[in-house]
Amino acid sequence: MSTPRATIDLNSDMGESFGAWRMGDDAALMPFVTSANVACGFHAGDPSTIAATVALAVRHGVAIGAHPGLPDLQGFGRRTMQVTEDEVYGMTLYQAGAVRAFVEAAGARLNHVKAHGALYNMAARDVALSRGLVRAVKALGDGVKMYVLAGSPMETVARDAGLAVRCEVFGDRRYMPDGTLAPRSRPDALITDEAESVAQVLRMVREGRLTAVDGTEVTVRADTVCIHGDKPTAVPFVRALRGALAAEAIEVVQR
Repeated sequence: MSTPRATIDLNSDMGESFGAWRMGDDAALMPFVTSANVACGFHAGDPSTIAATVALAVRHGVAIGAHPGLPDLQGFGRRTMQVTEDEVYGMTLYQAGAVRAFVEAAGARLNHVKAHGALYNMAARDVALSRGLVRAVKALGDGVKMYVLAGSPMETVARDAGLAVRCEVFGDRRYMPDGTLAPRSRPDALITDEAESVAQVLRMVREGRLTAVDGTEVTVRADTVCIHGDKPTAVPFVRALRGALAAEAIEVVQR
């Protein structure tokens, strides 16, 4: 009997420009990913950018998700805020609904929701905030999936609610012993070496494990890998990653 072929989805945060301000190179990155998380206007993005990003994803056959964040344009959604479960529900449904309108106008369907930045990290630790996100995704209906931090309370709450869940891992971020992402305030939070990032992804996909900042071995489930589209090295990195995945016979597919 043949060994099941390993597969992985590659997702990227996109559509994060707004007005005259430009972030990332979505056109160059889109051909290399299988899922796009489209900024909804709170942390980045605007109607014209959402429409253009959705059209680009449709052209390349990329699954389209909403990427809701905290209402913090100046801080790019990376600053924590005191928000309640109901506020998270409302802001998530509001933002995802806006992106869904553009997606359906383009003749496609909304595939998933993935929270952005501080909202993602806060919910990964806080069950109540996770419930707010999950309630919004359930309200969207239509089998919309939820991308969650692997092994987090967010994953547990989403699964308990019966949502289709995709566990996300990061190649360019270091992890804490509890499986959460190392805070960006730490000097070692980001992995800047391409080879190290690729090696971390390969190990997470093949072995379901990673090494935390203190040397602890952490078990993870890797359904989808995040490619940070706002980084200037995003395209070279995803090229290198896809080459390494192909060499390991790991197929890149929508999941």
